[in-house]
Amino acid sequence: MLIDLLGGIFIMGGLFFFLVGTIGIIRFPDVLTRIHAAAKCDTLGALLCLIGLIIFNGLNMSSLKILLVLVFVWVTNPTATHLIGKAVYTKGNSYNKKDGD
Repeated sequence: MLIDLLGGIFIMGGLFFFLVGTIGIIRFPDVLTRIHAAAKCDTLGALLCLIGLIIFNGLNMSSLKILLVLVFVWVTNPTATHLIGKAVYTKGNSYNKKDGD
């Protein structure tokens, strides 16, 4: 009973951060702030959801695989976001410029 409650709290927390990141992608004005919102919220949301799955599943071989996925996400998501941001900064952010700029 307590394990189900704790796992559910972690998964709901992860879903909350996924929702906040999605709203940030829709609401923010330019590419750099959008990828910032996406990277932060996706990484934290994935962490919480996967920890919730580990709690539900118990400690076994599947939990180890979920933990490896978690490490992979924590390494690749910030790296990819950094590279996208660097490319946008280098090229110039022309996605949201007005006609007169």
